[in-house]
Amino acid sequence: MPRSVNHVASRAKRKNILGLTRGYFGARKNVWTVAKNTWEKGLTYAFRDRRNKKRSFRALWIQRINAGARLEGLSYSQLMGGLHKAGIEINRKVLADLAMNHPEAFKSVCAKAKNA
Repeated sequence: MPRSVNHVASRAKRKNILGLTRGYFGARKNVWTVAKNTWEKGLTYAFRDRRNKKRSFRALWIQRINAGARLEGLSYSQLMGGLHKAGIEINRKVLADLAMNHPEAFKSVCAKAKNA
């Protein structure tokens, strides 16, 4: 008796992955083995870069805080040390937003850090 293969399911799986690789260049979009490898590697990049994104944003926030602190005559480390001594618990994301969009509020935070 011949072997029975569920071709409906296997074709559906292939069609799904080829749909996910739509828009890729060359054979990566329409050759099954190449598309599958590309898609799997894309998943590993996505996993890695979800973590790298957090790293990149933290670095950006620190640069923005440092730029704002320099305008107030402080370095980044002096500002963060002063905030810690003053007991002000404010995260870098919010501090960076204050430095960029609300300079008066950031100036008052810097003043408290200087006094501490």
